[in-house]
Amino acid sequence: MNTETAENQALIEETVRDFAERHIRPNIREWDEAQYFPAEIFHQMGELGLMGILVPVAYGGSGLGYREYVAALIEVSKVDPSIGLSLAAHNSLCTNHILMFGDEDQKQKYLPKLASGQWIGAWGLTEPNTGSDAGNMRTVAVKDGDNWTLNGSKNFITHGKSGDVAVVIVRTGEPGDKHGATAFIIEKGTPGFTAGRKEDKLGMRASETAELIFQDCVVSDSQRLGEVGEGFIQSLKILDGGRISIAALSVGTAVGAFEAARDYAKERKQFGQSISRFQGIAFKLADMYTDIEASKMLTFNAADTKDRGEKVSLQSSVAKYHASETAVRVSNEAVQVFGGYGFTKDYPVEKFYRDSKLCTIGEGTSEIQKLVISREILRG
Repeated sequence: MNTETAENQALIEETVRDFAERHIRPNIREWDEAQYFPAEIFHQMGELGLMGILVPVAYGGSGLGYREYVAALIEVSKVDPSIGLSLAAHNSLCTNHILMFGDEDQKQKYLPKLASGQWIGAWGLTEPNTGSDAGNMRTVAVKDGDNWTLNGSKNFITHGKSGDVAVVIVRTGEPGDKHGATAFIIEKGTPGFTAGRKEDKLGMRASETAELIFQDCVVSDSQRLGEVGEGFIQSLKILDGGRISIAALSVGTAVGAFEAARDYAKERKQFGQSISRFQGIAFKLADMYTDIEASKMLTFNAADTKDRGEKVSLQSSVAKYHASETAVRVSNEAVQVFGGYGFTKDYPVEKFYRDSKLCTIGEGTSEIQKLVISREILRG
């Protein structure tokens, strides 16, 4: 890591840490219980440059790399993983898809609004009948002259209701054909494009998750991203970066749970001394810390690989798999350190525990990550 990158990372960490403490931490419980998506917070993060970290300055972004992006996500997620999840979905999925595969007109039109936080982005691949089996999606687009007509639905979409624009991948060819899908940019308010049911979730409750519904939704061919049939291939490349995002989210979640458990263990007295003095607790904290450090190194290694422009499928899957499973283990142990208090909403670890599980599911389950990893290491 060069000096400039190190300085950028340190500055971002300090800035995001201060913002999260002042604007996010006081509202965590209220947002979680109400399942309230605080769009105003994301507009404010846009003013800090956090909504377009990876977007070049020419398009109104911060022009930074994945290492700085990971650092920002960790700091947000240490305080509230649900806000980290929404920040990740906006940056690495919707915004990054347009950045990577949009033409110049599309970049000029959408990236400044997304990077500034004026608009919030959504990204749609998953459908009710296709999770990991995305090749058999049923949402279709049929070409008619210079337009396309979309019909179908997407589910588990972050910002499905509140997003101002969505990048969606739909079938334009035969089911199962890796060249049978195409990506489109669709703005909120487009006739035939509506939001459906909002999910009532276990965790990540301040990050909105909802359906996208298309009923004879007509869009111009100018809204197509890249060539016809490239949508699924594009998605795989987007998910390579997206898995780095979830790895960073996982690290932040684990750090938040660990720090809460460590501080509580130092304060809580039993048998006349701090429970951190008992080996049973001290060894838990040692294991938690070690797992987090390993996950952090894997995540930053994936970020550095991505910044160098190298193939990152293996590194991102390894980081996502290890960090997400670590988040679950660490948050589980954090609840154990708190004992009965860890099972109440008076302390933060029950929320980290609930939030952590999504990390092992979103943007490819742990089982899918092991499939990707095994294929990569067995090539040739």
